[in-house]
Amino acid sequence: MQELVSDCFRKAFSNPLLDTLDDAALLPAVGRRLAMSTDGYTVTPLFFPGGSIGTLAVHGTVNDVSMLGAVPRYLSAAFILEEGLELETLYRVVNDMAQAARTAGVRIVTGDTKVVPKGFADKIFITTTGIGEILVEDPPSGHRAGPGDAVLLSGSVGDHGLTIMAQREGLSFATDVESDSAPLCGLCGRLLERVPVHVLRDPTRGGLASTLNEIASQSRVGIRIREDAVPVHESVRSGCSFMGLDPLYLANEGKCIVIVPGASAEEALAIMREDPFGREAAVIGSVTEEQPGRVVLETAIGGERLLSLLEGAELPRIC
Repeated sequence: MQELVSDCFRKAFSNPLLDTLDDAALLPAVGRRLAMSTDGYTVTPLFFPGGSIGTLAVHGTVNDVSMLGAVPRYLSAAFILEEGLELETLYRVVNDMAQAARTAGVRIVTGDTKVVPKGFADKIFITTTGIGEILVEDPPSGHRAGPGDAVLLSGSVGDHGLTIMAQREGLSFATDVESDSAPLCGLCGRLLERVPVHVLRDPTRGGLASTLNEIASQSRVGIRIREDAVPVHESVRSGCSFMGLDPLYLANEGKCIVIVPGASAEEALAIMREDPFGREAAVIGSVTEEQPGRVVLETAIGGERLLSLLEGAELPRIC
């Protein structure tokens, strides 16, 4: 185990805070409030177009911290490894994590590794915890959406969910689909510096529809979105049509919902489109007083339907 920690984890994640090899990381003092998030990752397959369980373990926690209006600084990482896991696979996952952390500007400063008997886990499970510094006096929250606010989305939906499903089922489409796994800390940081942001949320499990329902419930408001305004890649649209899926309920790993005052919508949209992970950003709807706690979709043919929370799970172990 000492050799594994030294040759694999320490080599990939090396930084002054980790390299002391103490039982905990001694972090520099910060003068701002802190945000903290933790999440476990059990995705299968471990590798897929656009990412891996390693990139998800970094991006997912970095993004959760960013959604509270914070700059992610540090991560911890805990690994559950199944006996018999090929070292080549482990090294590949760890190197993916290291690269994702460098891109996101965070340090992995402490962690833990356990090996369990064969059959007690499925290859590798990862838990990451993130800590970040709050950027603004009034951080965004799911409770802060108000009537007159605009609802923006940083890009296309459904890419990650359909990619994982296609990989599991051995499906291929006319146009390849690829996970949107990405760090959103830079995009969110620039937004918070320049416009008042009421809500930030990443629509992971349950997709856009479920996440909007959570916000509507927390803020006790109604939300209306326009179907033709929601970006969906044609490959995802056609794949969902073939499989009988709704892209509004598929998981995303590199997108965020942004709710700002209506007067700030265009400025927020321009800021988002400046970022490589927000080039397809769009204003997709608005917050209303009507039907508090509900999300209404204005369909492309002029009708309306309620979008409810996803019941059950379209795909387990997707992140």
